[in-house]
Formats: sequence, structure tokens, C-alpha cells
Amino acid sequence: MRVVLAGGGTAGHIEPALALADALRHLDRSVGITCVGTERGLETRLVPARGYELELVPAVPLPRAITPSLLTVPGRLAGAINATVGILDRVKADVLVGFGGYVATPAYLAAKRRGVPIVVHEANPRPGLANRLGARLTDHVYSGFPDGALPKAEYIGTPLRREIVTLDRLSTGDKARSWFGLENDRPTLLVFGGSQGARSINDAALAAAPVLRRAGVQVLHVLGPKNTVEHEPPPGDPQYVLLPYVDRMDLAYAAADVALCRSGALTCAELTAVGLPAAYVPLPYGNGEQRVNAERIAAGGGGLLVDDADLSPEWIIHNVLPILQDPERVAVMSEAASRLGRKDADIMLARKVLEIAR
Repeated sequence: MRVVLAGGGTAGHIEPALALADALRHLDRSVGITCVGTERGLETRLVPARGYELELVPAVPLPRAITPSLLTVPGRLAGAINATVGILDRVKADVLVGFGGYVATPAYLAAKRRGVPIVVHEANPRPGLANRLGARLTDHVYSGFPDGALPKAEYIGTPLRREIVTLDRLSTGDKARSWFGLENDRPTLLVFGGSQGARSINDAALAAAPVLRRAGVQVLHVLGPKNTVEHEPPPGDPQYVLLPYVDRMDLAYAAADVALCRSGALTCAELTAVGLPAAYVPLPYGNGEQRVNAERIAAGGGGLLVDDADLSPEWIIHNVLPILQDPERVAVMSEAASRLGRKDADIMLARKVLEIAR
């Protein structure tokens, strides 16, 4: 049996695909898995690092407005479809699973042309163009968000890595804090902006650092690989650990009491799965799905919500710091976040894919 996974660009598309790949291998070691991506996405690094075969096709971004570039789309899309058809034929694909992103559109159309069964997974409450197309081509549509907008979608949650869904933050906390050079007995704030980082979050957290330190709070701050800062916090106690990227986000979650972060679908799924309260700062552009993601968690008591325009050092000091200083409130918010999480989506989706492929 051969499964082709199409999801690329950001970690939000790639990580669920890789979590599904791991679950498929767990259920059936004989399953062959090929990932399809583009050369401009994170998949060129993440997929080989996880030991899976990666095939590249041309990226075909679809303009959201009528511009001259729209005229070039049909030709470029045809080339990407033909390249993907070649991959499906070469590996003798039994099923194609798409997670959205640039690579998903040609993958869905190629699978339709070849009569390969299509499975669509949409992690967001507001689906992108690729998955809206894919959902029209199949009855096998699954959602990572309750009440998703795709017709026929069955809610199963978002597939997550096993090291995330099996994480016991309480028992791993001391080891995780030591891993990052943090102390075991201080409240800890985790700051990150997703796989690419977020400048507004970085700037606000760094500006709040002196007050956080004076209050006894230590910070683990993941800048994002493409972001730099003009002035790093000076060495001192409590620690302010600044890193460009973290591969072991499970340990970052275990080290923290509260997070300050964006509210992409993958981030929200992971934080609720591990029960980590967060102050969510939705991306201020796009189709608004990040706000919807965070609203659900904030309404359930598992986090706070602040607009990007309203995020400031003062907001962090007046809203996040009091939580960090109140262990009881942290525990209540942690339990609330956990109630919203799903830990079995990878296995559930893998079983459905195997059934469809057979």
C-alpha cells in the first residue's frame, strides 16, 4: 500500500502530515509513504529529518485578487499537476491525503485525473482555497476544528506528533527547564511566534523583560529563524533565554507555565493537547482564522486573547504577569485548556486512510 501526503509551506501544514505518516507506520509498518512539497517550504528540512521520502513540484500560489500574475496561473498549474501525476504513477499511489497549502491544489487535481482516492484534512475553521477545492472532489473530509466550514467534514482534531500528545508536563518539567538552562523553582513564560516567529510578539516581550525579571519570572523566548533583535537582554537572574529556533517544542511546553504566542491551528491544537495556558495574539492579516482559533480557547478558560495592535509590554505586565504569579490560576487554566484538546487525531485519521486505501 502506498500513501501520498500533500501539505507544505508552513509547519501548520507539514507537521499534521508527518504526524499522520508516523501513525500510519505505527499501525502498518509495510505502508509506503511519499510526501509532496515545494522547494520554498519548510518541508525541505522537516520531511527528510523525519525520515520520509520527499518529492518536489512547482509552487503555484493562487492570487487573492485580479492581477496580471493571474494570467500565468493556468500554465504553471498545469505543469504542477503533470509533475504530481508523474509522482502518483511512479509510486503507484493508493490514496492521496491533502492538508492544504500551495502543493495541495495540483495534488488534488492530479489524484482526480488518475482516479486516486482523495482525503482532505482542514485544521482551520476557515478553509483555504486548496482545501475548498479538494472537498468538492471527495466525500472523505476531516476537520481539526469543531463546526468547520467545509461541507461533509467530520471533526477528529488535528494530527499531532506523539512526543506532544504523550507529554506529561508535570513529570518532565524539571528536566525540560534544565535542558534550556532555566531554574526549576521559578515561574516560566514561553514566548514564540510559530515556525517563522512574530516580530510584534518578540518586541513586546523583550521590552517587558526587565519588569518580568524583577518579578522573579524567567523567560524562554524562541525568536524564529529569520528574526533578529538589536539588543538582547543582559545576562542575569532570572534567566532570559533567547533562541532562534527550537526543534524540541515538547520540552519547551514542559518547561513553561504560560505561553505568549500566535494562534495558528497547529499551535492551538498542541497547547490544548498538553494543557498549557497561553496569551494568544492572532495574526493580524489573512482570513481571520487565527482569531477564531483563539476565541474558542479563551471562551473555554484556557487562555487570553489580545489583538496584535493592542499587544504591548504594558499589556504583558498587566495581564500575563499576574497569571504567572498565581499558581492556582495557572492550574485552573491548564485544566480548561486540556478539556479542549484532542490527542488521538493522528491514529483516527490513519485508520480512516488505511480503510479508504484498501
